[in-house]
Amino acid sequence: MSRVKTGPYRRRRHQKVLKANKGFRMTKNRLYKVSKEAFLHAGKYAYIGRKNRKRDFRRLWISRISAGLQNIADAVNYSRFVNQLKKADIQLNRKMLSEMAARDFESFSKVVEVASKAK
Repeated sequence: MSRVKTGPYRRRRHQKVLKANKGFRMTKNRLYKVSKEAFLHAGKYAYIGRKNRKRDFRRLWISRISAGLQNIADAVNYSRFVNQLKKADIQLNRKMLSEMAARDFESFSKVVEVASKAK
């Protein structure tokens, strides 16, 4: 079998990783071995971060809805409110409910009123 030299291909692969790590500190943007390891870790952290972002936003929306419910006089807690929404067949997601609670409190209180009537 003949010998295969990987000169230009190896250089291209190295340059691709080094270019991706341009803003990294110390040798992580200069030395290929260290740079490749940092590149793999960065990808893992980015993947985890994309999952965590969804979790964090959901927590934010729930806390906004809870805060909005506390401002209403005869309010229920969050879990009972969500149960009432399902019984009333109101299909608003948490993001929209939190926006209503934060910006348009009148319409949010009307939604709470309609949901509390349906039992």
